[in-house]
Amino acid sequence: MIGKGKAISHTQVSMQYGWDQEKNAQVVYAQNIAGDSPKEITAEFKLTQDLNINCEKNTLSFIISPTIEDGKTLDKKALSKVCQEFMKEMRLKDRQAIGFVHLDKAHKHIHLYVNRIDLQGKAYNDSFIGKRSQVAAEKVAERMQLTTVKQVQWEKDHNLQAIRTEIKRRHDLTMRQFKPRTFQDYIKGMETNGVKVIPSINKADKLQGFRFEFDNYNLKGSEVHRSMTGGNIGKQLSGDKNIKQFINENTTLQLAGKTVQLSTGMLRTMVKEVIKKTISKAIDIGMGI
Repeated sequence: MIGKGKAISHTQVSMQYGWDQEKNAQVVYAQNIAGDSPKEITAEFKLTQDLNINCEKNTLSFIISPTIEDGKTLDKKALSKVCQEFMKEMRLKDRQAIGFVHLDKAHKHIHLYVNRIDLQGKAYNDSFIGKRSQVAAEKVAERMQLTTVKQVQWEKDHNLQAIRTEIKRRHDLTMRQFKPRTFQDYIKGMETNGVKVIPSINKADKLQGFRFEFDNYNLKGSEVHRSMTGGNIGKQLSGDKNIKQFINENTTLQLAGKTVQLSTGMLRTMVKEVIKKTISKAIDIGMGI
């Protein structure tokens, strides 16, 4: 579960969004209020806020987001408890508050609005409220046996590593299976093996590298593996062919429906390979190998 929070001044406008019936909004939590519309509740908030004329951002706005899986099992009563426990964790005590849940999307989430001014006219300290909201949501999740941010991050990192490994495996398979010798052939081969290769083209219409789309992930080549940057893929595609010849043949390409050239970075990587091979060949000759 994730928590976000900030102090706002546009109470009614924000609350109207929270109570948007087009989003199938339902009230799941209410404390110290009697109104049944954003306008009426804003007016109730204002009566208390008038006790402190020095505070401009006098409403606290929170978004509490359980994971999609947790959201499927959280009914109105459970969502109300989430709000109640969050209020306790944030030490908001008996302030005026109202919470709505949006049900228009699979990712169920709560919009919670709390009067920053208490019934004695004292303003709530909103220092580091964003970070404190995250910590509070984490503690509530642990207490209610819901998925925490740390668990979500672990799963994300674990899944990402598996995705990287699989994309790299399919890259190696494409190289062995199809032996592509041009970027176009490589893109077609990867597509056959279930990975969409997206050319990264800058504003100057120069190819900088590639992104790889697989199983709802979209990663840069360097994020998949260091051998999958644009320049390194170019080196692999050249094979036994003279890399100078490969560069000449691939300086201008037809990719993503436009004519592009290799970027300086990709050319530099491949030219370094030319120099490396030249030096290695000279040493071998010098040693009589």
